[in-house]
Amino acid sequence: MADVESHLKVKIAHVLAVDVVEYSTLLITEQTRVMGELTRLVRETPSFKLAEKEDKLLRLPTGDGMVLVFFDDSEAPIECAMEISAALKNHPELRVRTGIHSGPVNQVLDVNDRSNIAGAGIDVAQRVMDCGDTGHILLSKRVADDLAPYPKWNRHLHDLGQCEVKHGRKISLVNFYTEEVGNPALPGKCSVPKQKRSSRLPVPLADHPARGRALAAVVLLLILAAIIGAFMLWHQSSPTAGKVTVSPTPQPNAKSIAVLPFENLSHDPDNQYFADGIQEEILTRLAKIADLKVISRTSTQRFKSAPDNLREIARQLGVAHILEGSAQRSTDHVRVNAQLINASSDAHLWAETYDRKLTDIFEVESEIATKIASTLQATLTGAEQHAIVKHPTENSEAHEAFLKGLYYWYKFPAPGFEKSREYFQKAIELDPMYAPGYAGLSYYYGFAAAIGTAPPNETWPGSEAAANKAIGLDDTLPDAYNALAAIKLYFYRDWPSAEQYFRRGIELNPNSAEIRHHYGICLILFKRYEESLAQVQRAAELDPLALRNNLDRAKMFFFLRQPDHAIDQFGKTLELYPDFGAAHEWFGYAYEQKGMQKEAVGEWVKSLALTGESESAAKLENTYKESGFAAAVRTLAQHDLDKLAERANHGQYVAAMDYALAWTRLGDKEKAFTWLGKAVEERNRPALEFRLNPLFDPLRSDPRFDKLAGRVVLPNSSD
Repeated sequence: MADVESHLKVKIAHVLAVDVVEYSTLLITEQTRVMGELTRLVRETPSFKLAEKEDKLLRLPTGDGMVLVFFDDSEAPIECAMEISAALKNHPELRVRTGIHSGPVNQVLDVNDRSNIAGAGIDVAQRVMDCGDTGHILLSKRVADDLAPYPKWNRHLHDLGQCEVKHGRKISLVNFYTEEVGNPALPGKCSVPKQKRSSRLPVPLADHPARGRALAAVVLLLILAAIIGAFMLWHQSSPTAGKVTVSPTPQPNAKSIAVLPFENLSHDPDNQYFADGIQEEILTRLAKIADLKVISRTSTQRFKSAPDNLREIARQLGVAHILEGSAQRSTDHVRVNAQLINASSDAHLWAETYDRKLTDIFEVESEIATKIASTLQATLTGAEQHAIVKHPTENSEAHEAFLKGLYYWYKFPAPGFEKSREYFQKAIELDPMYAPGYAGLSYYYGFAAAIGTAPPNETWPGSEAAANKAIGLDDTLPDAYNALAAIKLYFYRDWPSAEQYFRRGIELNPNSAEIRHHYGICLILFKRYEESLAQVQRAAELDPLALRNNLDRAKMFFFLRQPDHAIDQFGKTLELYPDFGAAHEWFGYAYEQKGMQKEAVGEWVKSLALTGESESAAKLENTYKESGFAAAVRTLAQHDLDKLAERANHGQYVAAMDYALAWTRLGDKEKAFTWLGKAVEERNRPALEFRLNPLFDPLRSDPRFDKLAGRVVLPNSSD
């Protein structure tokens, strides 16, 4: 039986339902022969064999077909369906259709006390399959949305709209077909699809086979042209050079929304944290609905509520709707105003005022989220309905402490960020069963350890304990899975487990830009560039104005040795955050990679000036003018080394990788390798990414480099 983690009572699985069309019309002997042949074909597919070998597959016979439940690999069902469809070409007597869905699956004991499987994931997959005719490979909208970011799947996804199944229920379907497999014809049970192009599935719709193939051919040519220009072979001169490009941001769809900061109408301006908290929690509830596109808070915080330029804000955020509101707190009462607006027409779709007790705030947030989902006609699963009405605590003081923790957490990297830890700690002291408080504490410790600003061996254990406590209290908390993914990768260097946690977090919150971005920048460590780009691009759509995400995206292009893309992205980052010194520093490295030495020095000078190092900035500029670029690089490296020593003398932790980089830039290979040897033992992200970092190129030709790099090569769970 598949290995299901002990803390998960219900496992989110990826389900492929297969049956024989008009099976009941066959003679008994024919039924036996047909099912035997189909079973043999399915069992011989590579996807079936691999999943069975890894103990990540369960099979449930259904009389006229079977259900295959794949764990941990969202692409396995579609790959298996393609393999089945290809094999059936040699068996025209087998009239088979398939349906795919991702959802909860329970492992249960049947009436004979034998292990069995059941759950909504299986039921929906069978309903999807039932809508098809012979040869169809039909997908639920949820599955299609998960596959859409990947070019190899995207061009074969064709929106069918809604199809009515049992009990009058309607489900959204997508038809998958290529020139070799699948059935491009419109299923008989489906209504004629809308001609408007779906923004979540940016592919043409086909209303009959000929038109579908023609449109598919055109799209295929366009996508191939984009892919050829985007994903080139690695440069032979470097083991880490790659080519990627950025897809254009899609047009907003009808189910996209940004929740702007709520205005604080309380007499006490310090209550801003409370207004921000209401915005955050409404947004968090909405983000768990897969049928919606919800912009992250870090992007919306740049805009005040009730703005004059609503249409422009919506354009920048890529949404069709805006929620704005206000909060007023007085002792134990709260008044919340909220209104949903169509950004293009400025039409008010819904508005409400809530006067409640402070202890009822979760109900207010749930009612607002539910009303928005209904107004936008979002389809909710049972799990999503439960998620948006959940009350994480009954202790209002613990909740307030948590909101203050979030308020300071989002200040990063500005001063005051450190206060988030004391408020997260206070929240769990007031309510030891408050799962989000533990998740926040895990984030605080884990983030510092991951980026190399805190001693990893001292910090990771606290992060892990808090994350495990959060999961133990609430196994549907996406942020806790993101924290565990970091722990598994950076501390334990267990990538397969980390990737499993990333995927679980995304399943629970498909709108989490934080988790998708983190997952994406980790994928480049394993040279899975196409997948990395897809996740990072999706994160950018969900959080287009976030500082850290924009900076990391630019650094990703730098690591992939695409200076033009890096320069462009660093420029965009600095348009949003012109005073962020670290962005100017990395911008200089990108210019250096491009061979633009004067521009590189200019950015380093700006970085020093912005961080209060005016004298050092002037010295660097003069060195470049008088002695040239190489001398300027050494001057900057010596400055960095001096600052590291100063921090160490004050008892602050300094990551070994920082020393290794400074000595590399100074040109002292022996000291660089001494520190690099220490650095690879430190359990943080820089220890894993130095293999990709072009700044270490001066060491790359030395045999010691490959030896050290080999010590941090991790297994790739997709291999």
